[in-house]
Amino acid sequence: MAFTALRPIALSSRIQLPRCSRATPLQMSYQHGHQQRRSISLSSYVVTPKELDSALKKNVRTKISTSPRVIPLCASWFLPNDPQARTGIEVFKKRRIPQARFFDLDEIKDLDSPYPHMLPTKETFDEAMRSLGIRKDDEIVVYDSEELGLFSAPRVGWTLKVFGHSNVHILNNFRLWVKEGYPTESGEVEPVERSNYEANSLNSDMVVHFPEINGIAQDHGKEGSDGIQILDARPQGRWAGKDKEPRPGLSSGHIPGSQSLAFSELLEPETKTLLSTEELRKLLEAKGVDPTKTTISMCGTGVTAAVIDLALEETGYVPPENKRIYDGSWTEWAQRVPENSGLIRKE
Repeated sequence: MAFTALRPIALSSRIQLPRCSRATPLQMSYQHGHQQRRSISLSSYVVTPKELDSALKKNVRTKISTSPRVIPLCASWFLPNDPQARTGIEVFKKRRIPQARFFDLDEIKDLDSPYPHMLPTKETFDEAMRSLGIRKDDEIVVYDSEELGLFSAPRVGWTLKVFGHSNVHILNNFRLWVKEGYPTESGEVEPVERSNYEANSLNSDMVVHFPEINGIAQDHGKEGSDGIQILDARPQGRWAGKDKEPRPGLSSGHIPGSQSLAFSELLEPETKTLLSTEELRKLLEAKGVDPTKTTISMCGTGVTAAVIDLALEETGYVPPENKRIYDGSWTEWAQRVPENSGLIRKE
């Protein structure tokens, strides 16, 4: 068989190279919007001040823009026995991330419940998000007060996820944001345009209610009951029944079988940021937290329980489907369980 030799072809003016077609204005607009959406995306659940600042700078807002926005959401909250009687809204007005909105844990809750901070109804949650002007596709970064560091933001982030807001992050943290010199503003907040937010139904797989936790406590020590662990984020003194609860008349102590894991141990002492993944894993292992067990986090009212939940998620120590939060936490438990029942342990 004969082969024909191929002669090298020299490029010349006679050879027409293919030209890139010029995009239409509509295509250019789409491409820009698509690139902008990709560039502002925050990949991890816990984000640094630098990552948030970069995302905000890329997320330029206009009145006619309909693309997803990056919205800082302040979740500052203080215990009722705060020595300085501070409130979340006061510190929000004093210093906040520019264009942030304020999520009030004392208002956005189940208003008919006798227990503080129980998850709101879907209707209450929808109304709150609409009033805050938040849209379903917005990228929300929840943060705490400068004064306390990481504290209540994980609870609000968890609440958003319970109601199906898929793009949520936690800032690690506002104290570091201020310390590193990122921009802040103060004073009254300008009104925002209401949204038509429509949440998903509450995801009950993420929540534990009293009847279930009561059954777990009743079964403690029985055969087959060792597949569940309860982690209590309150300070060890309150868990042991030695120190008073911040709410007057409420007995301290703990649920049978629960373990003490004070949320403060999960934080860096000075900045109150979440410890590194490696440090968290070492701490969880040292505390005897079993990654194979269904894990229920609790605290005083369900707020700092979410710090434990955050640590479990950030480390991947417990699979997402195996971690839940007892919503009513110790405040509900101590009010519904008689002290002589043996279900309030002190040690």
